[in-house]
Amino acid sequence: MSESKHFDKIALAVTALVLIITILFMNGGALGLKAKENKMGYEDLLFDNTKVHTIDIIMDDWDGFIGNTTSELYYPSAVVIDGEVCKHVAIRGKGHASLSMVSVLDSERYSLKLEFDHYDDSITYHGLDKLNLNNLIQDATMMKDYLTYELMRAFGIAAPLCSFVYITVNGEDWGLYLAVEDMEESFLKRNYGVGYGKLYRPYIMDNTKSADAKLQYIDDRISSYPNIWLNAKLDIAKPDQYRLIESLKKLSNGEDLESVVDIEQVIRFFVVHNYVCNGDSYTGALAHNYYLYEDNGQLTMLPWDYNLAFGTFLGGYAQFIINMPIDNPVTGGASAERPMWNWILENESYTEQYHRYFAEFLDTADFDGIIDSTYQLVKPYVEKDPTAFYSYEEFEDGVAALRKFCQLRSESIYKQLETGETMKIMNYADASGLKLSDMGNMSVDRER
Repeated sequence: MSESKHFDKIALAVTALVLIITILFMNGGALGLKAKENKMGYEDLLFDNTKVHTIDIIMDDWDGFIGNTTSELYYPSAVVIDGEVCKHVAIRGKGHASLSMVSVLDSERYSLKLEFDHYDDSITYHGLDKLNLNNLIQDATMMKDYLTYELMRAFGIAAPLCSFVYITVNGEDWGLYLAVEDMEESFLKRNYGVGYGKLYRPYIMDNTKSADAKLQYIDDRISSYPNIWLNAKLDIAKPDQYRLIESLKKLSNGEDLESVVDIEQVIRFFVVHNYVCNGDSYTGALAHNYYLYEDNGQLTMLPWDYNLAFGTFLGGYAQFIINMPIDNPVTGGASAERPMWNWILENESYTEQYHRYFAEFLDTADFDGIIDSTYQLVKPYVEKDPTAFYSYEEFEDGVAALRKFCQLRSESIYKQLETGETMKIMNYADASGLKLSDMGNMSVDRER
């Protein structure tokens, strides 16, 4: 009898333990637990960033494709990645304003999107479903995007993988591009496992209605958030929409923040984001070029498109950009209009955490190491690139300016944290010798 009671107690304990583990597994995001990255396969192949990879695009009617690139229609092709043949790959032009900008420059060097699963959803490149090939327009350094993503990942933020690739077309040189992991299923599985949540890329489709792209709560009607729903990256249903609206409501009201915001990830995101001064972003006037990840009502910001970072959006004034206050990063509006950022300022403990993380970032980020290794890696390919938007000399000037930016920006922020003056420009660093346009900017009115 006593053995039976003892066995019953053990069975109950085991059952309780299994139940606790199940609850933790199902609700890990809400409880602040982080899943480790899941190995997919493509990470150590195409995204080995110790070398420049090769991609040969094989297409019978390349000229016809290039002539129709701005339509963003898919064309069938094959690609050879580092010697491995991938058949039945769909290819199209990629970008919004950048597509027309390439045409204005009288160039054919378009950004491209490769979809391995377009014609057959069972086909991937070692688990990768889609790949972006960025043409490095507006970037004389060739590395503004790359450096930002590397800094993000090193600081513990879920960011897309990227690497440099030298593209040939039917065996003929085309140019140096940046390969960037697409932010859809493969990215989500790699970072969050098979039970991932929903992903949005809010984008202002109607300039008269922008509050939702800024992640402001408007009301409880689904129809009030078109800039979010029209840019959902996965299939969504009404329960998903109402759940997100409820999260935005709590976010805007500052209610139950730890249940609707991934505190750790979002603060870390804004540390790096505010360091690189990207006006073409959530904190800029257009409030775009970011991803919003939602899982069980909890929201996370994910980085995207930093080719106009480091103060190069709209030809920024170096002295202002370098000394931009870390607690006052919003341009084209007030901080209160960006609730996903503003909650950090509204709570003293979160502000202090943000400042601690900023100090940690400055002490640990290897700015010079990443810039130097990338420069050594890509410079032979920049020299021979037949379609580049910038000359090799402009590349050298751009890299020098990028190094200078990081040196001065760090100097200014160290002083901001030391003095506690993080809301007003105090000109802690002298940027009089820095020309931001050397890194490339939005202007298309230049000789090629």
